[in-house]
Amino acid sequence: MPDVTELVDRVRNFQLRVAVLSQKTETALDATRDRYGRTILRHEAHSALTRRTEKALESYAEYLDQHATPLLDVAHSALEALPPARHVTAWRDLLNALATSHAQIRRVLNRPAGPDTAAAREQQTDVWPHLALWAEYGDTAASLADQHHQPGPQMTNEEQQLWTGLAQAARRRGELDLVESWYAADGRLITWAYLVEDDTSTIVALAGDPDAPGWEVIGHFDTEAAAGQALPRAVPPGVLRADASSRFNRPEPAPERPLRELIREVVEARTAGEVAEALHSAAQAGHGAGPLVRLKELLDTASEYSSALGTVQGQRTGARLAALGRQLDSLTDEVTDAADDLGATVGVLPPHRVTAPPRIRSRPVVNTTPPAPPARTTAPAHRP
Repeated sequence: MPDVTELVDRVRNFQLRVAVLSQKTETALDATRDRYGRTILRHEAHSALTRRTEKALESYAEYLDQHATPLLDVAHSALEALPPARHVTAWRDLLNALATSHAQIRRVLNRPAGPDTAAAREQQTDVWPHLALWAEYGDTAASLADQHHQPGPQMTNEEQQLWTGLAQAARRRGELDLVESWYAADGRLITWAYLVEDDTSTIVALAGDPDAPGWEVIGHFDTEAAAGQALPRAVPPGVLRADASSRFNRPEPAPERPLRELIREVVEARTAGEVAEALHSAAQAGHGAGPLVRLKELLDTASEYSSALGTVQGQRTGARLAALGRQLDSLTDEVTDAADDLGATVGVLPPHRVTAPPRIRSRPVVNTTPPAPPARTTAPAHRP
């Protein structure tokens, strides 16, 4: 069997490279957009995307060109050992998609089109979605390949009861610090935490929802490295929406008016109607939605995510976020009503609110001699 650790590291190094590339590309693309997010410098935007694709191809050639197939083979082998489930079928489909993308990327690497040609531009446009698929989901193959890892021996019943009691007592007094959680291949939710007792902390691993009855300790360790070797490996985490766009292949955002611009428009307004227009923009729905509507979408989506965690705390937080969303809905309606009322006043500010004249520093005229400094007088020295 190939060295799984090396294959996993190669995937993660490629993903890190593409993440950095994408961040730099987004910064470059920001410079090609106007203040509403619309692309106005098309040539510069295309050049930034071309550089991103070229660098991503180089990284793929360095890390995965000769190693993607062995990685997928190991992942498929591990997948066959898992119990049948709907998500196992979905993982198999994703591995097949990664294999197809690998073949497409290799075709471009082996037969690149001539530089600065229409064929090269078409080739780069076609290959980027395949690179983005590996950047987004290559860790799924890595996680599945890592399932060949054999966990350490289990605790005895007596030891498990002892440590579970200690951890539950620490949880009640607020001294069980949860650090990270994942799902194992057998469907258990695993969480490792620091158990603090008598000014000392021990790493413990829990199985089950820490906020629901029935969870138990499945191991205690002196170091994080020891815990990593002994605990079951994580399977790929779920996603909120199966058809969501990739973080590396997002559509161009809809034009939006920044909130700071609306605030500035209120400060600079000469009539109540201008302020009412800014408020309407903040509460506007549909295409080019305002900040209040976008915040409502954020709360609703975060509520959906929290509830989908399937844990007690996730359900509580999801319900809390949903309630905040409903309150924001009412607030948005109130803002719209207030904007209508303000606009109906057709008011202006009273004249005693006068603009303070700006302080403009005058510069010396070019080719003029500055005035001479006053003559210095020297007093005679006083001698005793």
